[in-house]
Amino acid sequence: MRTSQFLLSTLKEAPAEAEVISHKLMIRAGLIKRLAGGIYTWMPLGLRVLRKVEAIIRDEMNRAGAQELLMPAVIPAELWQETGRWEKYGPELLRIKDRHHRDFVIGPTHEEVITDVVRREIKSYRQLPIHLYQIQTKFRDEIRPRFGVMRGREFLMKDGYSFHTSFADLEREYGNMYDTYHRIFQRLGLKFRAVAADTGSIGGTGSHEFHVLADSGEDAIAFCPDSDYAANVELAEALAPTTPRVAPDAPLAKEPTPDKTQCGDVAQFLGTDVTQLVKSIAVVAAEGGFTLLLLRGDHELNEIKAEKVIGEFRFAKDDEIVTALGCKPGYIGPVDIDAGIRVIADRSVAAMGDFVCGANQAGYHFTHVNFGRDLPEPAQVADIRNVIAGDPCPDGKGPLELCRGVEVGHIFQLRTRYSQAMNCKFLDENGKEQVMEMGCYGIGVSRIVGAAIEQNFDDRGIIFPAAIAPFQIAIVPMGYHKNPVVKEAADKLLVELESLGLDVLLDDRNERPGSMFADMELIGIPHRLVIGERTLKEGQLEYKGRRDEAATLIPAGDVQTFIREKLCAA
Repeated sequence: MRTSQFLLSTLKEAPAEAEVISHKLMIRAGLIKRLAGGIYTWMPLGLRVLRKVEAIIRDEMNRAGAQELLMPAVIPAELWQETGRWEKYGPELLRIKDRHHRDFVIGPTHEEVITDVVRREIKSYRQLPIHLYQIQTKFRDEIRPRFGVMRGREFLMKDGYSFHTSFADLEREYGNMYDTYHRIFQRLGLKFRAVAADTGSIGGTGSHEFHVLADSGEDAIAFCPDSDYAANVELAEALAPTTPRVAPDAPLAKEPTPDKTQCGDVAQFLGTDVTQLVKSIAVVAAEGGFTLLLLRGDHELNEIKAEKVIGEFRFAKDDEIVTALGCKPGYIGPVDIDAGIRVIADRSVAAMGDFVCGANQAGYHFTHVNFGRDLPEPAQVADIRNVIAGDPCPDGKGPLELCRGVEVGHIFQLRTRYSQAMNCKFLDENGKEQVMEMGCYGIGVSRIVGAAIEQNFDDRGIIFPAAIAPFQIAIVPMGYHKNPVVKEAADKLLVELESLGLDVLLDDRNERPGSMFADMELIGIPHRLVIGERTLKEGQLEYKGRRDEAATLIPAGDVQTFIREKLCAA
């Protein structure tokens, strides 16, 4: 391929709305062009990358025994109404009407459609298990699309669905997909981690997310460097302290803490450590009414864990807090409160003694507070906090560490969440109807491109992993339009390398060498060969790997062997 025949449109500066590095570099490198908020055109260069990602995914899915199909993007509302998601999904679901005023949705996911396909086609246990997948454009009407393709409204996704006669067989296929996803991300050349995760709005039981590790990732991951344990912070268990509760060493006291409403400020004012504070978070549960959640001063509430303990809830309003406790937030606490208020203490709080908490009076906190003496033992103790670095790993094999990740894949054991609602059944060996067990397996194909860049870049631009680079090799001739010897050598080298089945880009633009080098580095081509008059006279070419600090000279006659070795080493 020649740049004179290829639509290459690079920019020196990224637009102001580009926030994360992948968005900036994808715009600058001309991989994508913005059409509307969260909606992008994939330009020829970006599409080459996208198609390579797609090819690896398709190859491994086929290898794993899945069958590809393609479902409609426009879905009748009736299917979503069968499962109840028409009402529950929310404004992210783009609802449309056709000319006959019938309701449809633009598919954000396809559980309903695939279940309808299978209930029509599969009747007997002899036809199961079956795993069907597609690679297709989805649409989710994000309230604030941002980060380019990382959180866009329109995106390309691989979604697969498996159907089984038993949960045991679903678990088998779940393990098959767990291994398949590992192979996919290894072939993509990405540093990643599979983490235990919450099933969220999709529903079901078992769930794992696959995260590309990157400092800019939206998700926090807890992992143990001494074991295979990894979990999204939303799910990672915070174990109860093993040290015994300290005995009281002073009577309860009410201390003035004027204008001190934050845990750090209170601790500093009282000359104690923030780990000795208990903060009270007032919520209103759908079942159970006004509730106080007690956390250690340096810990954060995990809303997903809390919801599993108390059901749906919302944070209490200031006037509700005043009515229940007699003061506004900042000074509330669990001492001397109405017996009808439900109190749930985090595991770490239940082990605390001689702690500090709000006194339910503006400008005051209690010190030397102890359960059993100054207030009742917590009626309920549960894990309701986020883990922090240094917490013991749930598998007992060392301390936890935290890192950031970009979620690019998610697998679920859906069980019968959709098959039951949509009457997707089969006849077993005894001729009896049974509900099918289901699995769901997604990969954000377009998101992988952004995540790969978040993990692989420098101050000169993108550094694509070799497997998904738009081109493997860039040929940059010095004086292509002025020196016939250089032109002949460059044209010959292009033909030779392409005959080996390699993706090669010859930069035959009439540009300054600096601009050509800058563009080839910006778009992330792994290998660069420079042809110049002087080096040709010496029988040499200049080679530079995208991650190399300096270029090296290689014999012109050995270039094919040299490149093969470089590609094999990648």
